[in-house]
Amino acid sequence: MAPTPKPPAGKGYQASKDQLLDRLARIKGQVGGIERMVEQDRYCIDVLTQISAIQGALDSVALGVLDGHARTCVLAAPAEQQEERTAELMAAVGRLMRRR
Repeated sequence: MAPTPKPPAGKGYQASKDQLLDRLARIKGQVGGIERMVEQDRYCIDVLTQISAIQGALDSVALGVLDGHARTCVLAAPAEQQEERTAELMAAVGRLMRRR
């Protein structure tokens, strides 16, 4: 298998990097909150509700990264690399969808 061609300078999410990092910091806080809930023996459904919220937040981050990748690493790629990059993108989408 040939090595994957290098993407353009920077990553596809570079334009929204600060927003993604802010969102990830909030998610980290939410995970800490769930940890405290478990330590305090909080009601199971409340814990599950918070886990669901975190999963939704992570999905939002993933969509942001996918959007950046599609725009920067797929559409902006040289024509001879676009098919390979599209296949790579769709494989990543498939992995995200299968986790449920």
